[in-house]
This record gives sequence, C-alpha cells and structure tokens, in this order.
Amino acid sequence: MWLACVFAVLAISHVEMGGSGAVERDGMRAGHRAPRWVLADSSGSIHRSPPQAPLQLVVFASHSLKSFPSVVDGLQRLADEATDLEIVLLLRGPNEIAKPMFEMLGLGSIPVLTGSASLYGRYNVRVGPWLMFVDSTGRVRASSLVNYDWQVSRLYQLAKLPLDSPDALSPNSSSQRVLPEQGVDAWKP
Repeated sequence: MWLACVFAVLAISHVEMGGSGAVERDGMRAGHRAPRWVLADSSGSIHRSPPQAPLQLVVFASHSLKSFPSVVDGLQRLADEATDLEIVLLLRGPNEIAKPMFEMLGLGSIPVLTGSASLYGRYNVRVGPWLMFVDSTGRVRASSLVNYDWQVSRLYQLAKLPLDSPDALSPNSSSQRVLPEQGVDAWKP
C-alpha cells in the first residue's frame, strides 16, 4: 500500500514539474525580494545583490547559451548601451568551459559568477537562459525565460518601469514573464 502512495506522489510531482505550466511558475514575481549574495567573479572582483547600480541583470545560463544566438545579441546590446545596469552571468556551479565560451560569444566583458544549485533554487530558476532584473533595493523588477533578443529588450523596458505603474505588470498577476509561446505580437516593443 505505501509503495502505491509513493508512486502516486512521484507521478503527481512529475506532472506538476513538467510542461509550460511549470515554467510559468519558475522565477520570481516583480516586487518580491531577491536573494542576497556576495560572490567573486572569475578575476576575483566582488559582486553583490542587491547591486549598487540602479539595476542588475542576473543571467542564469551556462555554456549552452551558444544555442541562443539572438539572446547573446540582446545581451551584447544591453552591455554596450545600458549605463544604469550591471550584468552578471550566474552559473549553477563550477563550469570550466563557460567563461571561454562566453568570451568566444562576445560576452567576455560580463562577469561570470559561480553560484550553486541552492542559489538557483532560492531564485526558483530551473531552466535557462533565464533573466532576472533586480533593483538596488533588492526587489525583482522583471523575470523571464528568454529565447530572443527582443525579449531581452522588452524585459529591460519592463524593469525600468515603476512597480506601481499602470503599464507595468502587477506584482499580484499570475505571470511576470515574457514567455516565448505568448508570441512576438503580444510583447514586442
């Protein structure tokens, strides 16, 4: 009997964690407090969240980011143009090939931080590339799984809106993310 209960729980967990519905629950909603951390990048420089800059973009990615060239283009554009933004690439754990891959992709100027599965869990991030904008007070401003450069740009626009703006997504809404399956017309600036 107890074995049947264990299998039932595992089956329900599998269904809950799978599919696009599960991804919609990933990340953190705008207005919520992001985890606090202090980490050294690969050169030994210290980075922290909340940031000292007005906004910080935490990119949850690994060397697999090479599979998303449009996202890389969007990140390069933000790194070149956004003066109010600190961008960091946060790895789930040690990854010897990530930094050389990021350099090859043209993202060598962005600090690479080695996080942990626990830190990813505190952000509620399971898949990538995931972007999360955090302000200097430690509040999440925008959060989403991304596949395209326009989504990177749109999230940055949303992150700069006041959280109580009628144009911003409400912190109480069911989703704070720019999901690829919602289509270009739904979110493209």
